[in-house]
Amino acid sequence: MGKVAKLLIFPCAYLIFCIPLNFLDTISFPLRIFAAGASTALLNGLGIEAERTGSAIFSGAGGGFNFDVADPCSGIRSLLAMTALTAVYAYFTQKTLLKKWILFLCAIPLAIIGNIARIATIALVAQAFGERIALTLYHDYSTYVVFSVAIAVMVAIGTALNVNYKEVWQQWKHANLSPISSSSA
Repeated sequence: MGKVAKLLIFPCAYLIFCIPLNFLDTISFPLRIFAAGASTALLNGLGIEAERTGSAIFSGAGGGFNFDVADPCSGIRSLLAMTALTAVYAYFTQKTLLKKWILFLCAIPLAIIGNIARIATIALVAQAFGERIALTLYHDYSTYVVFSVAIAVMVAIGTALNVNYKEVWQQWKHANLSPISSSSA
């Protein structure tokens, strides 16, 4: 009975992602404000003058861009999707419970950083090609690119967690300490 229960813990716990988690809507607004502020800071850091008022971001140099980070762009859906995907990936690829939790918890900053990058790149595209292109074509398809990058980073973190660093160190140490064979010309 214990083995069956152990096998069913993860699949049963994973069903939480099937339940509408409407209470998470309460963090949507703070997430919007944070994403707008961080995106504005990133844009200013890149040399694009941007200002934020509430969840609206606009170009400091007139005529650039002016848009609002709306509820659907808060990143909550990406956060849920990334945590669900990372949960499965961590469950099947990590050997210890600690590593599974580390990878699972990495999904949160990955989703948030990805959303900030997406909002900032929308502003960059608006600055370069106009607001119409940025808020239609680029806005609609940028999620796929950013989410793909987040998945690649998730896989890289999972791979890094599985590396036996003691073994790598020993191999490197052994390779550097072994005598160099000289070849005669």
